[in-house]
Amino acid sequence: QYSPESVAGADGQTDPTEVTFPGCACRRRSCVSPRCPCLRRGHGPGREQREEPFSRPVFECNSLCRCGEGCRNRPVQRGLRLRLQVFRTARKGWGVRTLQPVPAGGFVCEYAGEVLGPAEARRRIRARSPQRPNYIIALREHLHDGRLMETFVDPTRVGNVGRFLNHSCEPNLFMVPVRVDSMVPKLALFAAADIAAGEELTFDYSGRFNNSPEASRERKPPEEENSLRKPCYCGSRSCASFLPWDSSLFSTP
Repeated sequence: QYSPESVAGADGQTDPTEVTFPGCACRRRSCVSPRCPCLRRGHGPGREQREEPFSRPVFECNSLCRCGEGCRNRPVQRGLRLRLQVFRTARKGWGVRTLQPVPAGGFVCEYAGEVLGPAEARRRIRARSPQRPNYIIALREHLHDGRLMETFVDPTRVGNVGRFLNHSCEPNLFMVPVRVDSMVPKLALFAAADIAAGEELTFDYSGRFNNSPEASRERKPPEEENSLRKPCYCGSRSCASFLPWDSSLFSTP
């Protein structure tokens, strides 16, 4: 089932459409920091710090804000605006390419699906055979006070074009959690560099932290994990040989 944005999962634990943030009273055509309370919570899309180990959270103006639909602090919630094409790749199954140039930093699409609680996410992953594709993304955010926030998005049954994006160890997209109406983030994908028309769109499923060749050499997983890992066919010079692997999703919390 196609959905342009994430929906509540079958477990009913999290509703991404619930509005819990107050709106701003800005009457400008476009909100600016530091006057806008939405931007004071963090910063808006387009200023992501891709290589920093820690970054400020990203917030957009929401449905209760007075600034209106023309505010520049709303690119992710406006949804897909590019002409994209799902196509069959030589070795990676389905993929997505852009039919028009995309400038660096430009919003491409959301990785949308069912938003699940951790128990349901682990249940679905453990029930899936190693041969079947896994679309579930586990987002882990480490807060300044030491707490861990987890978001699980599964586009297997309900999702958008983002489910067809392939992994690459040298991707041209990067993912940023963007919050609009509540603390449930939208998994927004932005261009990491200028992308030419006809180029395949890819992102690193591990978030650029756990899938480098160096990390693979430092951490040698047990043989049983290696048997479950899928080979990577991205063809990049720094390919880690395997798709990212998170063994914690197979364990009992």
